Amino acid sequence: MSETGARTTEPGRRRPARERLLAAAARRFYADGVTATGIDTITAEAGVAKMSLYNNFSSKADLVRAYLDARHEEWLAMYRSRLERAGSPRDGVLAVFDAYADHAAFAYERGFRGCGLLNAAAELPAGDEGRTVVRRHKEEVERLISGHLEELLPERPDDARTMAEHLAFLLEGAMARAGLEGDDSRLRHARAMAAALLDRL
Repeated sequence: MSETGARTTEPGRRRPARERLLAAAARRFYADGVTATGIDTITAEAGVAKMSLYNNFSSKADLVRAYLDARHEEWLAMYRSRLERAGSPRDGVLAVFDAYADHAAFAYERGFRGCGLLNAAAELPAGDEGRTVVRRHKEEVERLISGHLEELLPERPDDARTMAEHLAFLLEGAMARAGLEGDDSRLRHARAMAAALLDRL
């Protein structure tokens, strides 16, 4: 579920209301922000009645969490697609960077604005369940990097964990800068830097 809401459906067949609501929320939350996007905007864009939203989500907060969960699953799908082409643990690490670049390449309504998960988390109060979803996503990204590095450095588990944290910081910093600059050049540069670091191990 990207911000474009682009999913293929059979001609003449409408997507279920829940799917349309999530697609509309994805577009509006990414383009306009979570706080600025009201329920009426989402239901109008999804083409459903407000009651339909509440039949699928208990509240706006529930919709936000579903959006964050869907973004997490979407990123995992991009990573797994990249991983299928990886021929080594080194390539597995770089598949994580490539999945971030794939995210930046979507056709965004108002341009690329960085990580949608972090953008949403920045609007949520401390302790909000949505922030927990985002934290878990970022922890999983680092675990994936760490897993590949542990394969690459089987006799050096401490070095693998340290390098995983280092690369996770590189990746997130590049994503933040890419979001500010509106293109993927920082992500491509970060991938090249990561490859150079891996080649020195």
